[in-house]
Amino acid sequence: MRQRFNSIKTISRAGLGPKMRLFRRVPRGIFTLFLGAMLFAAPLSPAHAQTDPAESARLATIALGQAAVALRQADGSRDRVAALTQTVRAYETGLDAMREGLRRATIRQAAIQAMFDADRDRLSRLLGVLQSVEAMPAPVTLLHPDGALGAARSSMILSDVVPSLQAEAENLRRNLKEMADLRALQEGAVNVLEDGLAGVQDARAALSLAISDRTDLPRRFFADQAQMRILFNATDTLESFADGLMQIDVLPGSAIDTAIVGFSERKGHLILPVFGRLLHRYLETDAAGIARPGLILATRALSLVTLPAPATIRYAGPLLDYGQVAIIEPSEGYLIILAGMGQVYGAVGEVLPEGAPIGMMGGQTPQTQAFLIEAQQGITTGHSETLYIEIREHGSHVDPGAWFALNGE
Repeated sequence: MRQRFNSIKTISRAGLGPKMRLFRRVPRGIFTLFLGAMLFAAPLSPAHAQTDPAESARLATIALGQAAVALRQADGSRDRVAALTQTVRAYETGLDAMREGLRRATIRQAAIQAMFDADRDRLSRLLGVLQSVEAMPAPVTLLHPDGALGAARSSMILSDVVPSLQAEAENLRRNLKEMADLRALQEGAVNVLEDGLAGVQDARAALSLAISDRTDLPRRFFADQAQMRILFNATDTLESFADGLMQIDVLPGSAIDTAIVGFSERKGHLILPVFGRLLHRYLETDAAGIARPGLILATRALSLVTLPAPATIRYAGPLLDYGQVAIIEPSEGYLIILAGMGQVYGAVGEVLPEGAPIGMMGGQTPQTQAFLIEAQQGITTGHSETLYIEIREHGSHVDPGAWFALNGE
């Protein structure tokens, strides 16, 4: 079988030029008899997929390179938090694109291999015929049982057969080259991924440090810490905690007159605070039989969570069994609850702009080999974390799906 596959590769390298080198000594009558029916009975291999996984991975490599440049430039930025937030998001986008490119490359490689396996017998017969007839002595090509007229007719038949054979040989050559390119892509992705995974870790660490050093945020109020502790200790549900927050006394801050308006006009256009997949909609029953009044998004470990709108932080910290929770007030009478994070940023009363980081999901970034295995096998368990999103309007739950742009999901 190895010998037969090497013969296929020989055709791939040589191609079929205008002079048809492989058929210089082929006796046309025998060629038509043994090859013509076999060729025309078999369909050509499918064309390339509409999307090129190698091109997708190349673009992802470029995106990761641009993220690395952005990380270096963030040190000199006037707003390091904003610059690093964009850098982390750029890394997340590039790594997701690389993961998808490698997944599609694996699928395409398997499809090509399946075509080779399905056509193995036919290609073996084809190569056997070519090797047999080409080994025949040259004078045989001048002979035909029906004389000159038969030779002429065979030549006419051959003129119909040759273009189809040439097209199939070219298709075979193209598939072999694509297979080699896909293997090279997977091998070359290792160094790119190592740099990308190291870069996103550095960007996340730099972002956390920049947030902790930030001192220029306006603050609408200072909450009464004693009342906050009482509410926290007496809370048994997320809903009761959110309701209680609005009853806590506050002291004026540096931006007490800062008004956040226009939130109601953003309905249907809010951007999701994290990259992820929609698991459950509003009041949709989950696997445990629980229907929650919010959205549940599956996210990758350590994904950055940002504000979907300008807002004031009402609470940021651990709560019940929801992990780290951020409750923000985008406008008077509205609350957005983000629960399930591994880390939260900011303090109660601070006013943050849209797109500002409010937290980060938990978990750990996979190592390079684990990343490659996940991408190549199309494993979806990479979304190991979940973010829960609620929106409350004047104390009542509303469907967050009506507020966020869910891209048709």
